[in-house]
Amino acid sequence: MTIAIFGNPYPEHFTKYIQHLIKKLENEHIKIIIEEKFNTFLQKSIRFTTKVDTFESYESLRNTADFLFSIGGDGTLLKAVTFVRDSNIPIMGINTGRLGFISSISAGQIDDAINDILKENYDISERALLELNSENKLFKDKNFALNEVAISKKDTSSMVRIDAYVDDEFLNTYWADGLVVSTPTGSTGYSLSCGGPIIMPGTNNIIITPNAPHNLNVRPIVINDNSIIKLKVEDRDQLALVSLDSRSRAFDSDTELIIKKSDFKIRLIQPQNNSFASTIRNKLMWGLDKRS
Repeated sequence: MTIAIFGNPYPEHFTKYIQHLIKKLENEHIKIIIEEKFNTFLQKSIRFTTKVDTFESYESLRNTADFLFSIGGDGTLLKAVTFVRDSNIPIMGINTGRLGFISSISAGQIDDAINDILKENYDISERALLELNSENKLFKDKNFALNEVAISKKDTSSMVRIDAYVDDEFLNTYWADGLVVSTPTGSTGYSLSCGGPIIMPGTNNIIITPNAPHNLNVRPIVINDNSIIKLKVEDRDQLALVSLDSRSRAFDSDTELIIKKSDFKIRLIQPQNNSFASTIRNKLMWGLDKRS
């Protein structure tokens, strides 16, 4: 078995947990390959007793690993998706961040999580992605997002105008700070902070949520994920920003953006005692109100 590891620098107090993770994998005779930049960080504080190979891209990873461990928060896991893409490598998120809706394995659960993988005692949650297309191919071959596609103003304090079409039918003109188009996975991210609903994974939906709309009667809307969304943006400075998860590009406001469901899905490892319902209940502290 080969396990790839990707991560971001973490607080010093997590070092003992990561050292334990490496030791556990080595004791189980699991081959380890680590993303090149993260390996440079780990070599400063983590001891290895076996040879560690590295990877630096999707091409150098896709045929070499059985699983990928993402060490960090949800943002780290979103970056890990750019290495996994359509390779079908399952991802397990080990949370060293704050909230962690999709990186739901805590540092104290590392042993149990690895044992479950060795025993094949886990579930796979398949998550849909969004694909962004434009004439000038803003994101080239990384034109996908697990959480959301977000449109926002670039420099000015003025609002942007966004004309939205669903399956070539005009939906609405949004006067707002921006617009968030999210997957069910992304419904607990940026969309939620803009007042969007929480959507259960696997419900085949896309959420369109305005960010600080000028008209209070403009609300989030949920559509079928087989729909194709077309956005036309007008901004006074002729430039706006489009983001795919944490990756952003500026674009001319006369650029037409086409958003649809991606042709591939990401596979997240889900321990059998960590359902989506229990995760949001714990992270959002539902039921802890004394009135409940």
